[in-house]
Amino acid sequence: MTTYIERHRLKYTPYQLFDLIVDVERYPEFMPWIIDSHIRRRVDNVMNTELTVGKGPLRKRFSTIAVLDRPHRVDITSRDSMFRRFEMRWVLQPIAEGDTNLEYSLDYEFSSRVLQMLMTAAFASQAAATVAAFKRRAHYLYDTARTQ
Repeated sequence: MTTYIERHRLKYTPYQLFDLIVDVERYPEFMPWIIDSHIRRRVDNVMNTELTVGKGPLRKRFSTIAVLDRPHRVDITSRDSMFRRFEMRWVLQPIAEGDTNLEYSLDYEFSSRVLQMLMTAAFASQAAATVAAFKRRAHYLYDTARTQ
């Protein structure tokens, strides 16, 4: 199993960041490895999604289940056969001046040991890039709106 955790203080509210995280259908606009994404079903605080990830000719489609606790937390799991375990979590804690402490964690294990060895470095890099992409998107959406 591999666990990755990243923490940041961001100048956006938990509501803004939560809305950005659950706007799955916009992921292809700002996350370069997401080729396609859809919400298959949303009932109350549970959202089922389907994502296509990849680069060039290599593509993989998988589904996730997200449990939403607006604006505090998003817990995402996948039962896709390529994983033994896949858990992603976003925790949003409000702090002074409208800022938010964001904690992003990813805990995963591939079904194949070979795939686990091959993909661990890439997955860790992708996890860091995920947070960076969300930070850029928040800046684009919310800082631009503040100046207009």
